[in-house]
Amino acid sequence: MNDELHELADAYGVATWYRGADQEHVVVDPSVVRAVLAQFDVDASSAPAVRDELAKVRDRRAAGVLPDTVVLTGRQVLALPGRGVVHLEAGSQLPVADRVHADQLPLGVHRLEVGQRRVALLVAPPRLTVPPQAWGWMVQLYALRSGESWGMGDFGDLRSFVRWCGGLGAGVVLLNPLHAVTPVSPIERSPYSPSSRQHLNPLYLRVEDTAAYRYAPPQIRETVDELRPFAGDLVDHDATWQAKLSALELLWSCAPPEDRLPEPATARFATFCSLAERHGADWRRWPAALRRPDSSAVAEAAAQLAPRIAFHSWLQGLCAEQVASARDSADLNVGLIGDLAVGVAPSGADAWALQDVLALKTTIGAPPGTFDHRGQDWGVPPWRPDRLAACGYQPFRDAVRGVLRHADGIRVDHVAGLWRLWWIPPGEPPGRGTYVRYDAEAMLGSLALEAHRAAAVVVGEDLGTVEPEVTRALHDRGMLSSAVMWFQREPGDPEHRPVTPERWPAQAMASVSTHDLPTATGFLRAEHVRVRAEHDALDLPVGQERARAWIERDQFVDLLTEQGLLGQDASEQEIVVAMHELLARTSCRLLLAAPQDLLTEARQANLPGAAGSYPNWRIPLPVSLEEFCDNPVVQVAVQPLRRARPSPR
Repeated sequence: MNDELHELADAYGVATWYRGADQEHVVVDPSVVRAVLAQFDVDASSAPAVRDELAKVRDRRAAGVLPDTVVLTGRQVLALPGRGVVHLEAGSQLPVADRVHADQLPLGVHRLEVGQRRVALLVAPPRLTVPPQAWGWMVQLYALRSGESWGMGDFGDLRSFVRWCGGLGAGVVLLNPLHAVTPVSPIERSPYSPSSRQHLNPLYLRVEDTAAYRYAPPQIRETVDELRPFAGDLVDHDATWQAKLSALELLWSCAPPEDRLPEPATARFATFCSLAERHGADWRRWPAALRRPDSSAVAEAAAQLAPRIAFHSWLQGLCAEQVASARDSADLNVGLIGDLAVGVAPSGADAWALQDVLALKTTIGAPPGTFDHRGQDWGVPPWRPDRLAACGYQPFRDAVRGVLRHADGIRVDHVAGLWRLWWIPPGEPPGRGTYVRYDAEAMLGSLALEAHRAAAVVVGEDLGTVEPEVTRALHDRGMLSSAVMWFQREPGDPEHRPVTPERWPAQAMASVSTHDLPTATGFLRAEHVRVRAEHDALDLPVGQERARAWIERDQFVDLLTEQGLLGQDASEQEIVVAMHELLARTSCRLLLAAPQDLLTEARQANLPGAAGSYPNWRIPLPVSLEEFCDNPVVQVAVQPLRRARPSPR
């Protein structure tokens, strides 16, 4: 790695080295650095090319040009090269001399003009209001099936669940991402590989909870009722969608007339869905003229597909109505927290609409580490940080608003991605990538601004190998970090023993596990070792991994015993209950239980790296929603959480 390539890479935020899972110094292969720079349209293929590109970078630095986006907060001051004008978001103008003071401007996204230069000026709140203490649930909505479901949990089930939570004194419900899929079979199962983060998933619609169903003639309602699919052992997304699509198409003719046009973003998404039905789910394989959303060919096609576009817009309206009904079904003191996936499918609607802001030939993931020695490829493209800044971070803010439009809070998956993401160049395995740096102040400022506008809670998922500055910055901004029992270990302890509850972070959302980790029962049975061995995802021979799992199990059981939460020869169910009692002893702001844990479900929702043979995102609860809510074990297990975080009502 010569000095010139290193300097060029640093100018674009491309790491030439990083610290691995064990804090070792890892040097990135220069060919990987060149391949990543190519995604910025930077030619680093030879020494002369590197020098030419570096000269351009140095010229820009010497000119002292303001960046495309400036973020200010609190009492920060921006020095200007001359007099300018701030065009405020509300429409008025504010002349400025040689400085811009954040505390003299309203919060918002303004436009700053200095000479011929125009930049986005984002004024963000320095800190959000930390949410009240509460306990609640983390749920995979598709798994929450009731006697009324069409093969998978839906918005009607969510309404029933939230109402039950309110009666139990819970204050918060964390949901899996409800982002929209491309409505063409085969349906994407992973909620973390959505078509659009700005829209909702119509697979979750409760068909019978629509005005069209209520107004439909009896014979149409009877036909719709007969379409309801059988609920199998696993969630069948395609069967559910085909049944609901047929039902909703029948009801569309009975729907009350729309009294307003859809928002432009909704119309664009509906246009994508309509084109996908005709030309296939992946826009990159459409006729060339349709691959740009602003093309005349798309406009002509949209005119021809107007009825179908209206249908998909109607579905989005139904989704919004049903989520709003679920939110209103109980007065939770924190409310629903929606999950923001780290990216979008490269074949989907957002990638089609935002293709100039994404590095579409690249995917993101994780380097080799403790839980996957091969690294991970998540199959979604990253933002190009330069293009994101050039458009004032609008696409990122739109994604945040897409969640907060329908929720009281937002969980940001892989929140470290606001600082850096692991880019995997085209044709490379996950381990041959490198980190690319983002403007964390701009990303955090954008997130804080949208959360402030929505009076929303922010939780960052900062689990695994995360730089300490990430968690510190979240806390400084009034945002919560994440605390999972699996990761609460003694730092620097070679035996990785778990810490006592008083040492868990206070400004955090806490849980026993997550969707990507073993359930409580799976952990106690070392189920994660057995399943990962089947998929060649172990770092050590299976015997050593199993021995390590039993040691970890014994460590947690010993801690629970030392805390006076377990007696001798405790049953599996008693250990699971004790885990939640330990959770209740922490000072964490939000305490969450998972239905799978309390029902002793051993299968985890998602096994990273095993999308083909493991039933990722298809495992329902082992009982119906009605049976879960009436389960006496559930009632007993949550008592410590109820006592520790009583409802303010």
